[in-house]
Amino acid sequence: MRINKLLVPLAFSMIFGSGVALADNFYKGFDAYRSGDFKTALIEWTPLAEQGHAKAQYWLGIMYEVGEGVPENDKTAVKWFTKAAEQGNDSAQVELGFMYSRGYGVLENDKTAVKWYTKAAEQGNSGGQGMLGGMYEYGEGVLTDNRRAYMWNNLASYNGSKISGKQKDRLAKQMTPADISKAQEMSSRCLESSYTDC
Repeated sequence: MRINKLLVPLAFSMIFGSGVALADNFYKGFDAYRSGDFKTALIEWTPLAEQGHAKAQYWLGIMYEVGEGVPENDKTAVKWFTKAAEQGNDSAQVELGFMYSRGYGVLENDKTAVKWYTKAAEQGNSGGQGMLGGMYEYGEGVLTDNRRAYMWNNLASYNGSKISGKQKDRLAKQMTPADISKAQEMSSRCLESSYTDC
């Protein structure tokens, strides 16, 4: 019994202590990345990403996507974006959607792009919302639907995207007042439901 009483606190300290170390390593990598020291960022983030750290996976994906400190490699970028996106990282979901919509590192697949944009959009990610708006406007991976395009651009604009605000205004010129009103209702319902009723 006494051994269990000693082991439980020790186990907790190891678990929580390692979490702090992981966070420290991530931010050490992030500081290095921001200062242009991509070698250190790679050294810090790779083991974290391999252990399932979603933010490290996302940032490794960025490094491989644009060739910062590593040779540009879209397939490797997609690998890391996928791992992070599957854990719910909204930024990785947007990037993965982009890779699928353009066919970078994967076969082009607009339906899969819409899937990932939707996951990010439903987390309030303005980039995902704007990209999803574009998919609905141009009928890529979904049927063309100006109301939905307006709705997603309206939400992205609400969440800070200036580009989506311009897209929404441009779309409004092609829509009837009734369609705009309906799209605004859809936006309100979506926002009020915390993106569960979009």
